[in-house]
Amino acid sequence: MAYVSRAERLKTLFPNEPAFRSKQAEEALFAARTRGWEDVRALPKAVRERLAREVPWTSLREVAVVESAHKDTFKALVEAEDGARVETVLMRNARGGWTVCLSSQVGCAMRCAFCATGRLGLARSLSADEMVDQVRFWQAFLLSSSHPGRISNLVFMGMGEPLANYENVKSALNTIVAHTDIGPTHITVSTVGILPRLEQLLVDKDWPSVRLAISLHSANPKTRKDIVPTSYGDFLPKLLDWTRKYLVALGNRRHHLTFEYVLLCGVNDTDEQADALATFANAAGHARVNVVPYNATDGAFARPADAGVRGFVARLEGRGVTVTVRRAMGDDIAAACGQLAASHPTDR
Repeated sequence: MAYVSRAERLKTLFPNEPAFRSKQAEEALFAARTRGWEDVRALPKAVRERLAREVPWTSLREVAVVESAHKDTFKALVEAEDGARVETVLMRNARGGWTVCLSSQVGCAMRCAFCATGRLGLARSLSADEMVDQVRFWQAFLLSSSHPGRISNLVFMGMGEPLANYENVKSALNTIVAHTDIGPTHITVSTVGILPRLEQLLVDKDWPSVRLAISLHSANPKTRKDIVPTSYGDFLPKLLDWTRKYLVALGNRRHHLTFEYVLLCGVNDTDEQADALATFANAAGHARVNVVPYNATDGAFARPADAGVRGFVARLEGRGVTVTVRRAMGDDIAAACGQLAASHPTDR
């Protein structure tokens, strides 16, 4: 049976009701403290009852939620209607709000060498509803908990490759922007760089003006291929050409590109690798580098010492590159970058 989105169901369910009913119903999904169709008092009782029978309030069921020792990160394992499971993460951010890390697929086909998700392979892509409902899950979690603050940022950096699920990710983004107070410049979509989709979004009028982060991991073609098996010989020059087009078409002060760089001891943390990265980032234009010291997954790699991270960053900054270093959050509950594997916390 073909999948029918919740929005499509709402539009077709009540042909004899006023046209605004479906909009009322969709807006109710994001209303604070509303936990089911029975709570949506703006809708007639008969409408609420039919919705309860035919349109699930959420597409996801909580399996488990775990909290980090620092109490600044939560990870949830959630299950879809077909039994597929994904993980999603809630993190306290520097401005006192919360950032949600969303998953876009069940598993991932990109097979990045350092990533636990990549070792799962790809089971299927998530629907737009299943991505939106990760945000709704955490909204409800915060309202029912003692943790203050609102969700102010979203990152599509969880399980899966977002641009391999382009249409559903786009639909989810537009729904979130339309029905929450999270603006597009507070949303980041991370990708290993699927060039046909990157080219597509440059001309796609329906693609929202969110930020993009490219998982680069090395500016040396051979090293990048070792880390990201889906890379290929002329990927880097093609990506560089795309970054220039992106910055002309969509770039501005708030829409810089970010190159994500997972730092692996003895693999991509040498002076030569830093120099290649600096050359690439400077050639790209208005771009910055986010260094992510490796979070342990299977023991195949090692995290550089803090002094090594500082030296790598200093070398980049000495070449005029704007650099940030991502602070590991939730690594004690396997919630940090590269650690999501959709297993029950008690299985670890």
